Order: sequence, then C-alpha cells, then structure tokens
Amino acid sequence: MSILFTNIKELVQVRERTNQPLRGHQMDELPSIKNAYLWIEDGRIKDYGSMEDFHSHPAEEVYDCTGKIITPGYVDSHTHLVFAGTREKEFEDRIHGLTYEEVAARGGGILNSAAALENMTEDQLFDQARLRLDQVVAQGTTAIEIKSGYGLSVESELKILRVASRLRKSGTNNHHIIPIKATFLGAHAVPLKFKNDREAYIQLIIQEMLPVIAQEKLADYIDVFCEKNYFTVAEMLRIIEAGSACGLKAKVHVNQFTSLGSIDAAVKAGAVSVDHLEVMESADFDALSGAKTIATALPSCSFFLGLDYAPANEMIDRDIAVALASDYNPGSTPSGNLNFVFSLACIKMKMTPQRAFNALTINAAHALELQDEVGSITKGKRANLMIFKNIESIAAIPYNFGQVVIDRVMVDGRFI
Repeated sequence: MSILFTNIKELVQVRERTNQPLRGHQMDELPSIKNAYLWIEDGRIKDYGSMEDFHSHPAEEVYDCTGKIITPGYVDSHTHLVFAGTREKEFEDRIHGLTYEEVAARGGGILNSAAALENMTEDQLFDQARLRLDQVVAQGTTAIEIKSGYGLSVESELKILRVASRLRKSGTNNHHIIPIKATFLGAHAVPLKFKNDREAYIQLIIQEMLPVIAQEKLADYIDVFCEKNYFTVAEMLRIIEAGSACGLKAKVHVNQFTSLGSIDAAVKAGAVSVDHLEVMESADFDALSGAKTIATALPSCSFFLGLDYAPANEMIDRDIAVALASDYNPGSTPSGNLNFVFSLACIKMKMTPQRAFNALTINAAHALELQDEVGSITKGKRANLMIFKNIESIAAIPYNFGQVVIDRVMVDGRFI
C-alpha cells in the first residue's frame, strides 16, 4: 500500500538523524518543510521534501493536503493504562482537603486499585484497556508504554502484563497495532498483608514475579516507586539490579514528593528514564546533566493533585534530555490525552510549543528506546502521523486547551 500527500501546508518535525535525544538549544529547534510532500509505502515513510522539488511517485492513494499540517504522532512513555475501575471517592476526599499521601495512608490509592483488580478477569481487564487504547490513539498517541503496579501480587501483576502483551499483539478495536512497551512495577507500594514485613514482599518480587516475567517475556523494563513511605533508594537499587539480571532495563518513579538521592542512584545504575521530578534539588540537576537518562515530566499529574510542576526549562537549560508523558492512571491522572499535557507544559511549565512538542515526540521516543521507529518524520520510520487542518502552527494545539484539534490520525500508513 502506498500513499502520497501533496501540497502539505507544513510538514513538522523533519529530521534525518535521531540517534540522540535533544538537549539544550536543540529543544528550541523544530525543523519543518512548508509546501511539502510526503510519500508512504508499506506503512513506512519513504520520501518527503518541498513541492518545488516534487517528482512523480507511484501511489495507490493521493491526498491533496492544501491548508493541512502533518506531524509525527505523540509518544506516551509513562502510563498505567491497564487498571480496574476508577477512584472518584478519593477525588472527592482530596477536594475536602486530604492529600494524596493521606488518602494512601487510609488504605486508598494504589492499594485500592490493587484490591479492585484482584476481582477482575484478564478478559475484563483487556476489554477495558482496549477501549482506553482506542481513545488515546484517536487523540494522537501512536506509541505507548504500559506499566503494571496495580496488582501487587504474583497473580495480579502477571495478569496486567499479560493484558499489555495481548494489546501489543492485537492492537485496538480498530485493529491498529501501535508500538507498546511494557514495564513491570511490582514495587509500586507494599501490600497490606506485607505491612509488617516489607522484606518478604521485596523477595516476592525478586524470587517469584521476576522469573515468570522473564520466562514469558512479559516486560521490557522494571520500575520502582522510590519515595518516602514507599520504597527506599537501597530497595530501588536491589530491585532494578534483579530486573537487570532478567534482561529488564530500569525506568523509575522518583522525586514526586521528596528528593531522596534516587536520581543520582538511578542514573549511575543506567536507568533509561527517571519520571515525575516535581521536587528537584541541586544534586538532582547535577546527576542528570549530560547523562543518557531521560528526565520525564508528568504535568497532568501535577494538575490533578495540585502539586508543583517539574522544572522542565531549568532541566533543558542544564543539558538534560527532557520528555513529557501522561501518567494515565486511575488515582492521580485519569486522562491519557497528550494534547492536554501539551497545553499544561506550555501554560503551567512555561515551555515553548517547540520544546514541548520535541518532548512529546522524539525525546519521548528515546525514553522508550523507539527513536528508530517513531517520533519524527524520518525516512524508514513508521508512518504514525497526526494531520491538522485549519490551524496556523503547532502552537494552536496547546492554545486550544481541552480540545482535540487533530483532523485525522494515521498508524502504519492507515487512517484510524
């Protein structure tokens, strides 16, 4: 199947090479071609350029894109897409003044979701997750990460990862298969039954969960919620070391509420990304500056919980590779809409549209090690695209907060 787009108003995020994430002043650059063409063959980007240099391309379908902007699709490098039910009661509790940590201390939060998930079948979880996947793809997400972490038992953690594996193989209800990376987050919280013996739970993760995950190849990464009242830096290192022995690289939750030294430890341990980063101290910036580890900010979590926003501009100015993601989950971010994340990054974090878009595309692709597949308009990459009409520039996306101004989404050269 071959498709040709002609007379494109602007083809955005055009890059010949994407082997390194963007840093510093590179984040201010968003290369594009105005009055462009784009040729797709067998679901891959085959050629592109200015209409002034256009020559005939064999194509089964040709679309005149006069007045339309085409960009790569978003990449969501941090989600908890597979979960059971919602937590509106806790939402009301926070309105009445309870903090996220106080809700968790009363048995809510992650433990609440884990209890609900235990009573659902894998098929029920799959059906719910597939609908969510449909929704976020329609909103422009064309590659995604899915974490476990709302199971907290051998059976339930495996159940979540098996659902993610099924999604990876079967795609959406519309049969569009986007790249999906899976992350094992058994160390999301300590279950109530292990409240007085957290070491036993850590051993359960290492001795019982990880071997099955490795055997069934259910995950690409391992994650730990390293935070006060959850897991310590030493525990995080033990768990990610055990994951590494099973072939899983680290992507970790750090610095959401406190700075514990976990960023420096994670960077030295070779973590692919460190995520959240609402609370940053001088040593945290120093640890990330120039490092290979991607710093992933989650602004819709800050919005929903009323937390500070990650200091993305300061990180960028200090030579740190920054990505943005949704943190889609039932407790702190019940939304996977990256258009809203784009708006929050610009409005609340004061990122320029260029910086935010780079963070949502090519740098987010690096956070999932998918930089050779998605995240830019580059020859050979998958034709996972967003098409916009009646907008003047990508700044219209965050400007129109709360709306989806995308006209069409394409996955592997097929419209959804």
